[in-house]
Amino acid sequence: MTLVRRGRIPSVPELAVKARVSRATAYRYFPSRSKLVSAVVAEGLAPVRRYEPTATDGLGRVRELFNRTFPLFKRFEPHMRAALQLALEHESLERAGLLEEEPYRRGHRRYILHRAAGPLAATLGPDAYERLLKALSLIYGIESYVVLRDIWGSSYRDVEAVARFMLEALIESALSQAPAGGPAPRTRRGGSRPAPKPGSHVPSRRG
Repeated sequence: MTLVRRGRIPSVPELAVKARVSRATAYRYFPSRSKLVSAVVAEGLAPVRRYEPTATDGLGRVRELFNRTFPLFKRFEPHMRAALQLALEHESLERAGLLEEEPYRRGHRRYILHRAAGPLAATLGPDAYERLLKALSLIYGIESYVVLRDIWGSSYRDVEAVARFMLEALIESALSQAPAGGPAPRTRRGGSRPAPKPGSHVPSRRG
């Protein structure tokens, strides 16, 4: 994790030198940069990934998730930026047919957000619920830090304030459009993949 804090993804040989082990040993544990970054991010964000809101209503659970875990991102900003960097690099190389290593995939935020917002699914209906999760995923991640800190020069406090503002606006918009008589059935034409049920597996390779 120390090497990643320097702002770049170390090579496996660099890791071996830092850890004072042979290259063979390092490659045994981390055969690719994807495995290395996945391990670093998993260790750093373990408290976020394990966090389970205590509120019972969907709105309260999402607010609690943001209040308790979003501020933790600043502690692991270099690691999350490294993950984003590698994901973007691999995406470009893969599209060009030039990727020569295991691709790095992200996707945990989908599970985290769904676990928190699940109770809202019954109120919103599958289409609106999935749209809300997608909208929240634009805020709940390192991307909001990149935009606000790099482009706007925002402080961490400002980043958190803007994220909470967007959170409230998105949920208010979603609830205001919820049908009064219950959620409408999902449209077949032009509709997206059905929203997962609370506690179910959410297949994805993106995050």
